[in-house]
Amino acid sequence: MPVLCDTQIRELIGIEPFSDAAKREDTISYGVSSYGYDVRVGTRFKIFTPTVRGGGVAVVDPKRFDDRFMVDVDTAQEGTDFVIIPPNSFALCETIETFDIPRDILVVCVGKSTYARCGLIVNVTPLEPEWRGKVTLEISNTTPLPAKVYANEGIAQFLFLKADRVCAVSYADKQGKYQDQSGLTLPKVD
Repeated sequence: MPVLCDTQIRELIGIEPFSDAAKREDTISYGVSSYGYDVRVGTRFKIFTPTVRGGGVAVVDPKRFDDRFMVDVDTAQEGTDFVIIPPNSFALCETIETFDIPRDILVVCVGKSTYARCGLIVNVTPLEPEWRGKVTLEISNTTPLPAKVYANEGIAQFLFLKADRVCAVSYADKQGKYQDQSGLTLPKVD
């Protein structure tokens, strides 16, 4: 299962808007790289808080996720270029880019070293063949201090793995619950 290079990513993967890698002053890098694509985080975030508004302590339940544990932040509306993630907490965010993954490609996400060296971990499950949409990312602040994340800048790298054979059943075939999501999507169970 070979990994795609920059020219193959440009030719085979639907990415809108597509950016070339370039040196950008005082900016965490983004765009196509030798063997991946560095995605940008958008301006919308949902930041986890350990208490429910109105009282109570949070219990995170993936089957019954309570969005009262999340505080909505849109850096564009607040006139800032960053968000603060509390200590030992996390935020959900969306990519600026929208993806259209071919049937013979699997995408794996890894965090960027700039954030990893600050104790911030990016997590996303693989993008399956024929998955489409904006990607919801999770950023964990593993430190005991507040951490800053910059909107509209690089946050993670996607690696595109080309299969030797086309899968029998794709994400689109399964009518996956996160197909065609337009942005920041909370967990759900069908």
